[in-house]
Amino acid sequence: MYAIIETGGKQYYVSENDVLYIEKLEVTEGEEVVFDKVLMINGKVGSPYVKGAVVKASVEKHGKGKKIIVYKYKSKKNYHKKQGHRQPYTKVQITALEG
Repeated sequence: MYAIIETGGKQYYVSENDVLYIEKLEVTEGEEVVFDKVLMINGKVGSPYVKGAVVKASVEKHGKGKKIIVYKYKSKKNYHKKQGHRQPYTKVQITALEG
């Protein structure tokens, strides 16, 4: 079984026991999260979502991604600005596809 879900403004192709790094969710570690925005499940396409279809996952951990450097620079104006960013994420494991 497979499905395409939407979370955090992105779409993910998932199947059972997959591990995903998604945008941070306000759920504690060890809890179960239910994704109800299912765009497709087993070839059945919704418009835009499949009614009654859910994907269940368990939250494994929260963390931050690798640091990226944002550097702004204007030539001949003596302007430069260096800034770092680490995107927070939630690691989830897909447990069940229903629908």
